[in-house]
Amino acid sequence: MKRLQGFVAIAAAAFATAAAAQVKWDMPTPYPATNFHTENIVQFAADIDKATGGKLRITVHPGASLFKAPEIKRAVQGGQAQIGEILLSGYSNEDPVFGVDSVPFLATSYADSAKLWKASRKAIEDRFAKQGMVVLYAVPWPPQGIYSSKPLNAIADMKGLKMRTYNPYTSRIAELAGAQPVTIQAAELAQAFATGAVNANITSGATGYDTKAWEVVKNYYDTQAWLPKNLVFANKKAFDALDKATQEAVRKAAADAETRGWKVSEEKTAFYLGELKKNGMNVAPPSAQLKADFQKIGQAMTEEWLKNAGADGKAIVEAFRK
Repeated sequence: MKRLQGFVAIAAAAFATAAAAQVKWDMPTPYPATNFHTENIVQFAADIDKATGGKLRITVHPGASLFKAPEIKRAVQGGQAQIGEILLSGYSNEDPVFGVDSVPFLATSYADSAKLWKASRKAIEDRFAKQGMVVLYAVPWPPQGIYSSKPLNAIADMKGLKMRTYNPYTSRIAELAGAQPVTIQAAELAQAFATGAVNANITSGATGYDTKAWEVVKNYYDTQAWLPKNLVFANKKAFDALDKATQEAVRKAAADAETRGWKVSEEKTAFYLGELKKNGMNVAPPSAQLKADFQKIGQAMTEEWLKNAGADGKAIVEAFRK
């Protein structure tokens, strides 16, 4: 009997040790579970679970269900969540370098976007490290275009429109175009169009597909203005508390998620635009005048960004343009 009790005690102690060894992380994300970014993150978490034998379990909270989109970076920085995803350019008021991928017409293709990420990654990693966070990977959205309730043939046609904006750069475009910037989360976009709170928007075909834009807006102009990136990052204290093997598993899963995410983003671009068209939207390239008008805005905003971003910004653009 004593021997049996001893075995039970040993087994209980072993179970307790295993339970204590398991680490659980919460991961807030801003976009719906069906969005390709979120699906990629779910696979990232599954890869870590498998690679660590369940030692690190990440619970993904999609659709801004745990924290609203603007709260996620602060939540991870403060340790309320251990890992998260943000739209990096949404924080360009905090540091202009965070907005490099949303400078209009600086990088308009996947190849150029990858080159820009390579040129800017170190500066972004250094800034996050100073704030107590670890950059893991980034994945771009498809190229950005304009949704509008009325036809647009030139920038002048945007005057007076209420334009949904999601970062300081889209707000600046609205100002330069004579539109009224309105900050709206992606999760609230369809309702904002339906109620007339906004009647124009610059975003990707992916967001239009997620929000069933065709139900509330009829025109999409494929301007391919830039490819903003989502960034996945972790609290540094939480990351440093992991053993080396688990850290390596996270890094490996992150590298795989970045490769996979870029591939899926590019592959899905045509699909998203096809779905907008199939559901009755007018999907068209910008007119020659609208394109020329936007390029002028892009030149002005590039100069503004270089001035604000200082030496690091200049070094990033020089490396990108080599």
